[in-house]
Amino acid sequence: MKRTLLKIYTLALAAGLFCALPACKKGYLDINQTDPNLTQRPPINGLLVATTYQSAINVYSTGYITSYYVQQLASPNTGSGSDIYDDVDRSANWQAIYLNVTDIRQMKQLALAQKAYEHLGVADILEALNMSMVIDMYGDAPYREAWSEGENLRPEYDGAKVIYDSCLSLIYQGVAALNTPDPLVALDPVNDLVHGGNKAAWIKTGYALKARLLNRKSKLPDYDAAAVLAALELAYDSNADDAQITRFESLSPWNSVAKNNASGTLDGWLSATFVNALNGTTYGVFDPRLPLITDTTRFGDYRGTVNGVGRTGSGTDNAQSALSVNGFYSRGGAPLLMLTYAEMKFIESEASFVANKAGSYQAYLDGIAAHMDKLGVAPAAKQAYVSNPVVAVGQAAFTKDLLFKEKYVATFLQPETWTDARRYDYKYKNFQLPQGALLNTFIRRVGYPTSETSRNPENVPPVGSLADHLWWDK
Repeated sequence: MKRTLLKIYTLALAAGLFCALPACKKGYLDINQTDPNLTQRPPINGLLVATTYQSAINVYSTGYITSYYVQQLASPNTGSGSDIYDDVDRSANWQAIYLNVTDIRQMKQLALAQKAYEHLGVADILEALNMSMVIDMYGDAPYREAWSEGENLRPEYDGAKVIYDSCLSLIYQGVAALNTPDPLVALDPVNDLVHGGNKAAWIKTGYALKARLLNRKSKLPDYDAAAVLAALELAYDSNADDAQITRFESLSPWNSVAKNNASGTLDGWLSATFVNALNGTTYGVFDPRLPLITDTTRFGDYRGTVNGVGRTGSGTDNAQSALSVNGFYSRGGAPLLMLTYAEMKFIESEASFVANKAGSYQAYLDGIAAHMDKLGVAPAAKQAYVSNPVVAVGQAAFTKDLLFKEKYVATFLQPETWTDARRYDYKYKNFQLPQGALLNTFIRRVGYPTSETSRNPENVPPVGSLADHLWWDK
């Protein structure tokens, strides 16, 4: 199988370091497995386990970056680059996504050769997911020339809108491939880490991703709410449909963050903005999801860290809230979420807000309930929250402000939260610039990584400011 030169120019790897065979990616072979013959798996299933796993990890790594921009997380260190909008080098994120798309495309080649239509469909959907993260972070990016034949070490950049349209086409193609009868090789339930070989679940995920991407255009004149709702009709029906992984090479990523913090390597601290949104300070109602995310401080309450300010104590004196080793997102084996039913309900609420206010309001309530069920909120506590007059305002008083506030909580640690923040123009209540911010307005994009600016400078588009709006954020 031909290696792509994009990977070589991106990572400056020596030829031969990468191999598409499972044995060359041993870390993906022993995920909760003990079979000594795992290296005998067919290559296409080795790529299936690699690409489903890495796609989820890419969601995590992208969410790790963006969670500081939306002030769900805050650095314990004063003036941290992620807090204050410094142009932090994101080469690792960029490289990981492009390497994964390389593997995804190699899986496509095998799938076409072997008439493995289900693998082909999964590959198309995963490519759309990964490339959508690239364009929502960086804007324009290499795409049509990125995997071209020959010695093209400096591919031209495609417009983000072009790649966006390609992502929608990939979803269409992926669903069609999954619906193609009589594949000669079926999805393997062990090696599909997201949906366990369930092609119907992958079709739902394709439509869920389509709904997310169509909703991306909410600020543009050609936004099509009806198309969003049509995609949602074929997407998730319950939390059981969520795209997530629960098997990991070692610790689940957010559990690793929480454990590192507990052992003194400070990480995973919650922003005061997020904590105050849930502890009753900002909205006047205590959210029962907060104790399922973090623990009380030594003061017996929940206290966040102001972005840009850093810790007020020693860092190990439990004076400020951080991800808990027992929390839903950060406990041992915690699921790594990619797309969820709760997110879909909030998309439904937004898309139907104008034409069907009653349906929009109900979808908003259903989204809250779905997320609370996902986290394991006790039924009585859930009912008390969704019945509180601050939350249950009634159809007539229902606003998009409430919708975006609740989606902000339900998409905790997800990259999509930053997309929402930009579409919503950061209008969350009491949301302020971080102290010491290097911009005089909220961050809107990420700068291109040094792996690009140093190796492909003639094609990297100029970035005037990290406050520049991307094409859909107008």
